[in-house]
Amino acid sequence: MNSLEFWFDFSSGYAFFAAQRIEAIAADLGRTVLWRPYMLGTAYKVTGARGLSSTPLKRDYARRDWARIARHQGLTFQLPADHPHVALAATRAFYWVEIQHPELAAAFAKRVFTLYFNDSLDTASPEAVSRLAPEFGLKPGALLAGIADPALKEKVRRIGEDAVARGVFGSPFFIVDEEPFWGWDRMEMMAEWVRTGGC
Repeated sequence: MNSLEFWFDFSSGYAFFAAQRIEAIAADLGRTVLWRPYMLGTAYKVTGARGLSSTPLKRDYARRDWARIARHQGLTFQLPADHPHVALAATRAFYWVEIQHPELAAAFAKRVFTLYFNDSLDTASPEAVSRLAPEFGLKPGALLAGIADPALKEKVRRIGEDAVARGVFGSPFFIVDEEPFWGWDRMEMMAEWVRTGGC
């Protein structure tokens, strides 16, 4: 069985909500989740789109909608005052963790989401992100060095560009059996598509 690819930007409110449910949905489908953070700005360069928080009217609606979803789901959710962050440091840190300790990668991603959308984690700061390391039995210095590694930087850049070349353009974005689904509100449709064999 192919993994369910979960593409997201750590600064995406809708991706935060997707991250709370994606593993349960995948388990119900007998799939695993391939967590794939990327820089949404890479897609914007191709599509010409702007982020919700940078777009008048959409910004206000999104914030209202996120608060509504959080209440409905019983989740705590608090945007950082300076939202959105360019979460490049957190994205690079994820891939370093995945390379070094793949069993920790999903938990690391979920922790980044939780801290960003509840405690204003500065996902743009390598130093701030590296302070998560001890929670996972890792050394902050090693994680900091990993974030700065030129080879890792190139890997992260390439992952994002390859994703966009495959048609990924939003956050959250899912690919399962090469079928794309864009948006938190498409998760049930995606699950049903898999259950019915693509019908």
